[in-house]
Amino acid sequence: MSEIKIQVIAYSGYRGEETPRTIFLHEKKIEVLEILTMWTEEGVKDRRRKRLFKVKGSDGLIYTIHYDEKFKEWFCKVEE
Repeated sequence: MSEIKIQVIAYSGYRGEETPRTIFLHEKKIEVLEILTMWTEEGVKDRRRKRLFKVKGSDGLIYTIHYDEKFKEWFCKVEE
């Protein structure tokens, strides 16, 4: 399963960490109904840090999305 670059509208909380509210996948707007889980990963070799979220979309699908802190971009994997 490959990653797809996406656009995200996020809410920035009091600690400055962004939480996704809406994702745009292939020009389709999908509201985040629920954040099922969230976690942080850091690469062993390159020390790249990612914030990951497993979310339920308004289309009924489950998505794993992550924010790459080095490149400041969002990516998505669709779970079928």
